[in-house]
Amino acid sequence: MLTVNEVSKLTGVSIRTLQYYDTIGLLPPTEYTEAGYRLYDDTAMERLQQILLFRELEFPLKEIKRIMDAPNFDRNKALEQQIKLLTMKKEHLEGLIDFARKIKTTGVNRMDFNVFDTTKIDEYSRQAKEQWGQTAEYKEYEEKAGAQSQDAQKMAWKNMMLLFVEFGKMKNLEPDHPEVQLQVKKLQDYISEHFYTCSNEILKGLGVMYAAGGEFTENIDKAAGSGTAVFAAKAIEIYCN
Repeated sequence: MLTVNEVSKLTGVSIRTLQYYDTIGLLPPTEYTEAGYRLYDDTAMERLQQILLFRELEFPLKEIKRIMDAPNFDRNKALEQQIKLLTMKKEHLEGLIDFARKIKTTGVNRMDFNVFDTTKIDEYSRQAKEQWGQTAEYKEYEEKAGAQSQDAQKMAWKNMMLLFVEFGKMKNLEPDHPEVQLQVKKLQDYISEHFYTCSNEILKGLGVMYAAGGEFTENIDKAAGSGTAVFAAKAIEIYCN
């Protein structure tokens, strides 16, 4: 665990900024000490890395929170988008540098402003920002979340994690066991009730994310025991097929 002061020194993000990220729900600490000081674990630090990458791409904090809190957020896909955008910006800057050097050595021969055109970057960025809000499921999630207080939203996620705790207690059974399959149905119904309509197709996609080794996997295994995310994913795959 790292203290807020250690995180600030390690990342260059000011303590005040980290406190603000906590206030708006963008980066809550993993836990607090008895004295009330913030503590951050590896999962929280990975989330901070994602936030800082989005900030480098000039995404507003509100957009970052919306994207990262979306039920269909895929960290690997987000990284692919970030790499693509950063590469496009790098190429744009290299073009500007070459253009400036030519002006310095040869002067301006013609009025060429194409080098300043960022249309492609802006369009890709717009698509990346909007992608997470395009599905009917996300719009439904947004409507339900908008009608709830922040505490109610946290409780909904906490209770969902308790469903995975039950999965953790069933790891001695086969994933196709009726009791395990019933637990999958409970998970699907819970997601539909509290977040968005969870079809078998969507549930199958969620199962893949649960076992993909990212933030979902870490959070589930942390709450319910090592291997629970993969076990639940196998059970979900059987249920959906």
